[in-house]
Amino acid sequence: METRMIPSFDGTKLFLKKNIPLSPKALVLIVHGLCEHQGRYDYLTQKLFNKDFGVYRFDHRGHGRSEGSKVYYDLFSEIYEDVNCVAELVKKEYPDLPVFIIGHSMGGYAAALFGSHYPGKVDGYVLSGALTRNHGGAGKDLQRDLPPDTYFPNELGAGVCSDPRVVEAYASDPLVEKQISAGMFYSIFAGIDWLKANSDKFTDPVLILHGCNDGLVSNQDSRDFFGEIASENKSLKIYARLYHEIFNEVTKDEVIGDALFWLEKQLDPAHVEISYGETSDNMITDLGL
Repeated sequence: METRMIPSFDGTKLFLKKNIPLSPKALVLIVHGLCEHQGRYDYLTQKLFNKDFGVYRFDHRGHGRSEGSKVYYDLFSEIYEDVNCVAELVKKEYPDLPVFIIGHSMGGYAAALFGSHYPGKVDGYVLSGALTRNHGGAGKDLQRDLPPDTYFPNELGAGVCSDPRVVEAYASDPLVEKQISAGMFYSIFAGIDWLKANSDKFTDPVLILHGCNDGLVSNQDSRDFFGEIASENKSLKIYARLYHEIFNEVTKDEVIGDALFWLEKQLDPAHVEISYGETSDNMITDLGL
């Protein structure tokens, strides 16, 4: 494992970690969610590593060990330009390998913005509980004329997972931010408005995953995003009874297995079909709805 600080497009230094197997067959860039940090993806990283996927992950600016005002953005472009800088680094260090992005929640929002602004730059996306339409109404009661540096308590904790151990770990994690700025909300509102108006600009292969009982980001976000984007290779799966952090749920191995299956299929469709049985693209699977 290697860790280092890397400069983003405006010089803000981002904390980066990478885990590369002896003979990687592809690279995955993990983009984490609001108020959390890349360290909460150790289990997912290990599962990818075990299947010979190299993994890069970083802390968003203002999160974890990265520089920047805490949980704050001036413009929605900053979040996807940070993703672009890390993606550029991955492609520079491994120019001959496919690169995929896994984005969760706000990380899925960041990945959707990145893919819409830089189509074809990576080989595909896995989006988990991605905030792309805000049907859940995050920040709906927020006054729009507050100073951007006004802060509010992070009240996301109870809804992150159905496993109480994950909720407890989230609450006690010193790198999980305990406050959210109005500026963060304002930038997210602007970014979602842009995504809604430019859905045709997302054209890359994508697997969209969501928990049916996600109380933080409505699964309708993923349903709408799936229906409106221009990707020809797209799949959507909604998991019955799962909350927001589907990669941390009790049945996380099933979810990660679905992501791995999809990634493997992008690399070698024939092998996956022989090994695991056929699956079709452009498929919606609703479990228990």
